[in-house]
Amino acid sequence: EVQLVESGGGLVQPGGSLRLSCAASGFDFSMYTMRWFRQAPGKGLEWVSTISGGGDSTSYVTSVKGRFTISRDNAKNTLYLQLNNLKTEDTALYYCVKDGMPPGPASSQGTQVTVSS
Repeated sequence: EVQLVESGGGLVQPGGSLRLSCAASGFDFSMYTMRWFRQAPGKGLEWVSTISGGGDSTSYVTSVKGRFTISRDNAKNTLYLQLNNLKTEDTALYYCVKDGMPPGPASSQGTQVTVSS
């Protein structure tokens, strides 16, 4: 059974940083592209970032380029998202997603990031 468990969210002031983690199990983690999505209050799901199975290729939505960094540790079956210089508009529930699975609550519980002064 595929399991994805996100952690690391919290309340942070604008300009602050957080590091999100996603512990994966039930599949060969290193073989799969992984993604981060987010859902802000009252809005739809938004793709944030993608990383290839080997970690050598990454991509980001324009709004987070230069502020967020996606990475993975295949030895630990863990996906990360480093969030720097956070803005209020980054407030959302963040989900990690295995390639081929639907993003959102159908696949994992997410971790809440709230940016507020």
